[in-house]
Amino acid sequence: MAGFPFFQLDRFLKILVQDLNKYVAISEEFAIEAEDKMKSGGLMWDRKVARIITPGTLIDEKFIDPSENNFLLAIYLDVSALAVQSKQQVEAQSSQHILSSVPQAVGLSWMDLSTGEFYTQLTTLQMLPSAIARIGAREILADQNIQDLIGQELQQLVGHEHRLVTFFRFPETVAPISEWDSMLEAPVSENDRASFSPEEIAAGYSLLEYTRVQLQRTDLKLLPPRRRHSDESMSIDRNSLRGLEILETARDGFGKGSLLHAVRRTSTKSGARLLRDRLTSPSTSTQVINNRLDLVSVFIDTVDLRDGVIQLLKRSYDAQRLVQKFALGKGDADDLICLSRAIEASKSVRQVLTDHARQLLGSEAKESLASMVSRLHLDGPIALAERLLAAIDEEGLLQQQRIEDSTAAEAARLAQEVALNEGTPSELEALPKKVRAKSSERITAVDTDSGPVENWIMRRDASKTLKALHDQLDRFFDEKGALTQRLRDSVGSTNITLKWTPGLGHICHVKGAKISQQSLDDLGVTRNVSSTKSTRSFYLPAWTELGNRMDNVKLRIRQEEQAIFERLRREVILNLVKIRRNAAVMDELDVACSFATLAQEQQMVRPILNEGPNMAGKSTFLRQNALITILAQVGSYVPAAYAEIGVVDQIFSRIGAADDLFRDQSTFMVEMLETAAILKQASPRSFVIMDEVGRGTTPEDGTAVSFACLHHLHYRNRSRVLFATHFHALADMTKSFECLERYCTDVKESPGGGFSFVHRLRKGVNRESHALKVAQLAGLPKETLELASRIRGQFREGMDSSKTAGATSGACEEGQPASHSA
Repeated sequence: MAGFPFFQLDRFLKILVQDLNKYVAISEEFAIEAEDKMKSGGLMWDRKVARIITPGTLIDEKFIDPSENNFLLAIYLDVSALAVQSKQQVEAQSSQHILSSVPQAVGLSWMDLSTGEFYTQLTTLQMLPSAIARIGAREILADQNIQDLIGQELQQLVGHEHRLVTFFRFPETVAPISEWDSMLEAPVSENDRASFSPEEIAAGYSLLEYTRVQLQRTDLKLLPPRRRHSDESMSIDRNSLRGLEILETARDGFGKGSLLHAVRRTSTKSGARLLRDRLTSPSTSTQVINNRLDLVSVFIDTVDLRDGVIQLLKRSYDAQRLVQKFALGKGDADDLICLSRAIEASKSVRQVLTDHARQLLGSEAKESLASMVSRLHLDGPIALAERLLAAIDEEGLLQQQRIEDSTAAEAARLAQEVALNEGTPSELEALPKKVRAKSSERITAVDTDSGPVENWIMRRDASKTLKALHDQLDRFFDEKGALTQRLRDSVGSTNITLKWTPGLGHICHVKGAKISQQSLDDLGVTRNVSSTKSTRSFYLPAWTELGNRMDNVKLRIRQEEQAIFERLRREVILNLVKIRRNAAVMDELDVACSFATLAQEQQMVRPILNEGPNMAGKSTFLRQNALITILAQVGSYVPAAYAEIGVVDQIFSRIGAADDLFRDQSTFMVEMLETAAILKQASPRSFVIMDEVGRGTTPEDGTAVSFACLHHLHYRNRSRVLFATHFHALADMTKSFECLERYCTDVKESPGGGFSFVHRLRKGVNRESHALKVAQLAGLPKETLELASRIRGQFREGMDSSKTAGATSGACEEGQPASHSA
């Protein structure tokens, strides 16, 4: 689209790109070279597409959510292998989806252009849905060659997350990582290059190519790609991510009420991004987890240190996104000031940490702070910050911003009034008088006697050249004052001024005084501009010449300011690596302070993490236990009186189900698909929570399916499992399961007929489901409850007369150690 004011670009981009997932091409004017002007018919300017903006290629747009990453994800699959599998399925008339049936490696690569973060990972087609949900990319790239094979499946897969899928022709020849250096802030070492799989390299290079095409440039400065190993972090599948409500609630998809919302106490937006990343990828390294917990412990025990760091964090800025602007050739003087403030905050934080490290007695606490201090590299950045503050005139910058904001606001208001009156901005005379008056006020507000208001963004002494130019301009202003005084003396009036107007240029203006033609001739006036009964304007050669010289100096000042700005921008690029690494340390401190604040508020305890896979039958609820495990491996204290947890490699949950009419899947089919994924992928170090498996069918079939799943989890997967069910027969059928314990809850009834649920588990089986009590709380009619009670009694009488013994389950299979399930 076209034809809207430039200052409304962000507004339309938000609607088109962020809200509607559209692509927007930005066209700009470029000067035509002299030799090409003849070919273009004498045109001075040409229009070219400078950038294509998509949901995944946003950089510094104002509507980007600062507390979330704006990831662009590329998915690489072997097209030939996929085509063979697809053909085989067609020949076999199989209705199974390729994404859930092909055991094929998948290369993933994702980046955030607004921060420069760049990741890769190797996964499988079966785990692809979970990876997509965890990464949460705004835009997903896939090879155009696979569109006919799995394009529809892929669209359906990401449709639930409302993500845009872009089918892009991946490059046929993939450049090795050693040739990516021009787009990275630092080269990837030879040892690290060897660890990337061919699929990851293909995905990463395709991502870089797509970005180059959309941004129309190759001078990207991204962080070196960081490989996410599957064994470094806990894998949380898509169903668990949704069922455990880690990022958003399952009911309405809102962030409020999620785990992230419940535990977030971060002071910065970048800290919130790190917290989100940790919650979706908790560490599986006990060393990493305990290092994080050690730092949280320091901030819990040393309240004044925590408060001091938090205050400094609040004074900081999002250095990751600020420095990335300059890496992409963007950014302005205001961004330089914010960056200098962020560097100063890092300097102050290092000093505070150093001072407290000397006072602390515990070796672990000292090591935690010393580790953070050692990672803050500030020698270059501090010198940069000092130069930024010494060069930039903050007061002039603020004044310029006020004028620009006022002008933009007035322009928007005028455009709105014009639209309401069905006119165009150029038809000024057709506007209502009120609008014309305000427009004139806005124009004169930015004018002075000598020209437009000049708000310099650099200090006068930012360079020797700039100081000399300002001194020259001062002398011209002195000359102007002397000329004004001579004119006033000549005509005998103080109402004569030397002015500049946008339409007329440099003129002399006399108000309330009569000047004879002879006096004008004596002054050297060349011609009159306008005259009324009370005013007169005319050109004066002496003022025209002086005004032009002043304009020339002002232009040179602007050029010198731009040159200084470019030098400062290059210095930012030179300090890119250190600034980014320091920002990462600040984010880690923010998350640690957040966890310390949370632990103090909620009176949480430090979890004990070990490598043993069994949890010794701890009394926990389903989701609560899963969330406690996640919090522990993120590096947070947990809500418990005592918690000793074996490190978990994967979390699976089978909680609740809904039909998927779009893919012709019933509630029970959705339930079985989720259950099948668990039984195929869970390991002895996995943690599985399953709620009401088999409830989507008849009680007999449901009981049979539930028993078979429990048997498989107990003897095959050997995982840690919390299995909740209302099929009471399972308690009898699984009596011989050596590593299975039974827990239940109770209802406390009062003499007056009231009741309350006891939120504490005890060993044993409760064959009362309390369904009628819940129905009573929900407000079902009295006669309905009475009828249900009679029917339940009849069922129980029938069951007592035909009660059967529990089915045999078989002993533990020889050579397979049993798991611990609950």
